Amino acid sequence: MALFLEFLAQQWILTLALLVVVVMLIMHEARKSGPSVSPQQAINLINSENGVFLDLRDSADYKQGHIVDAMHIPATKLAARLAELDRYKDKPIVLVCKMGQQSSAAGKQLKAGGFNQVYKMTGGMMEWSNLQLPVISKS
Repeated sequence: MALFLEFLAQQWILTLALLVVVVMLIMHEARKSGPSVSPQQAINLINSENGVFLDLRDSADYKQGHIVDAMHIPATKLAARLAELDRYKDKPIVLVCKMGQQSSAAGKQLKAGGFNQVYKMTGGMMEWSNLQLPVISKS
């Protein structure tokens, strides 16, 4: 460990350059999947621009509770069912998953498919529930 710390001290320029590159890579990857929005911002986007919530969770989670009027396409089936979203190509699509971490991959798929306004909801349904926003359950 002492040798590692000595190396960092002697090669501080290389260490700093590596840190900058890693931060830039993370920021670039985050931008490719679309910006993140809070649940409140997502509601405003959907209401003002006639967008849609796209729920990416599996069927069991979706049936336990989902956002009113949310479309349900599990993340694993998104590529095969992309055509169902064609009418939203120029409208906001807010991606919703369980905790806000799976939506990045789906955002990249949608962006590659030509969708212009793709957003990820931070915190996913966990945050939505924590804010006590309305959900619908299917039994």
